[in-house]
Amino acid sequence: GAEGSTLMSYFSKNQIQALKPKITFSTLRDLQCPVLQSNELQGKPDESCSTEELFEWLGAVLNQVSLDNKSSSFLSTYCCPQPNTVVEKAFLCTITGFIIPETIIQLLEQLCCYFGEPKLAYWLTLTVHGFADSPVSWRESEHGFHKGGENLYNFVIFRNLDYWLQMAVGTNDDCPP
Repeated sequence: GAEGSTLMSYFSKNQIQALKPKITFSTLRDLQCPVLQSNELQGKPDESCSTEELFEWLGAVLNQVSLDNKSSSFLSTYCCPQPNTVVEKAFLCTITGFIIPETIIQLLEQLCCYFGEPKLAYWLTLTVHGFADSPVSWRESEHGFHKGGENLYNFVIFRNLDYWLQMAVGTNDDCPP
C-alpha cells in the first residue's frame, strides 16, 4: 500500500539496501570425525562419543583448528575425540547474514532429504549462530551480553532421522523452554 511505497522511497533516498547472505562452500579432506550413535547421548567408551565431545569437536572444525595434536603447535593441541574415523571428504557450507527462521526450517528439511537416497554418511549437522549483539536471544527474551554473547543451537541428524538438539547461551541468558 501507500505505507510500503513511502518506506521504499525512504530506503532508496537514504541509500539503504538489502544485503543477501554470503554463502561459502569448502571441502575438508581426510577429516577425523567422532563416531556417534543416535541413542547414546553420553557416549560409550570405545564405541561412540558424547554430545559434549561432538560439540567441542564441531567448534574446532568450524573454526579451522588443526586436529593433529602436534607438540610444535602453539595454537592448539586439540585432537578428535575417541573413537573416531577418518572421512575422505566432508562438505562444509557456511551462510553468513540475517536468515529468517523459515529459511532455517527449509535447510533442515533439505538436510533430512539427504538420507532419502543411499549415502555413506551416518550423520550430518546444522549449526545456527545468533548475532552476539542481538537485542533478543530466544523468543521475546532480552539478550544478556556480558562477555561472549553466545547464542546458538545445533542439530545433529542421523541416517535413521533421529536427531540431537544442542543449545548454548551466554551466562546472562536463559535457555528457551
